[in-house]
Amino acid sequence: MIALHHLANIDCVVRTGSRNANELYHLLEDGVTAIMAPLVNTPEEAAALAAAVRFPPLGQRGLDGAGLDNGFYLQNPAAYPAVANAETLLIVQIETPEAVANVDRIAATPGVDGLFIGPGDLSLRLHCTADWNHPVMTAAEDAVAAAAARHRIAWGRPVGNAEQIARVVRKGGRLLAHGSDFGAVMNALPTFAKTLAEGIAQGG
Repeated sequence: MIALHHLANIDCVVRTGSRNANELYHLLEDGVTAIMAPLVNTPEEAAALAAAVRFPPLGQRGLDGAGLDNGFYLQNPAAYPAVANAETLLIVQIETPEAVANVDRIAATPGVDGLFIGPGDLSLRLHCTADWNHPVMTAAEDAVAAAAARHRIAWGRPVGNAEQIARVVRKGGRLLAHGSDFGAVMNALPTFAKTLAEGIAQGG
């Protein structure tokens, strides 16, 4: 999948729960552009992730370079670390009350490029439904949007319809997750079934 993204010149975002630096290195060497890390609750956790995905002097990422992201050493190896640092993104997920309370310090962490709200885990832990209009969820969203704006990084969340998209965009959100493979299949199946039933009826 990562290689196909490269062939199509599309940035690849991988959500991984791993905090193991070596595993994160491998994803980046395989050509991943952005790492999305779930359940980041403190600036210390964010800083550790930032150190793992950036080369010195910005972080402590290990250097191999013989991967897809560097053209297997066919590109300019001397420029590779600086280019990789500039083009690698770290998105951390805000999914707990602790993360919301720490969101300004998380957003201020060098190397963090974006905040992404995980509504399932956050609403569960805030003891409310996953209704984006719930006051508790709205307050959390506003806190994330404000922190992102203050520290000039991106933020976003899943969006289900045009109204939600417009709401997030008005608040400065740029990381919009809309649609999924599961949703595409579920929406398409009734159409296929209708066409199939019509054809059978006409043929009978």
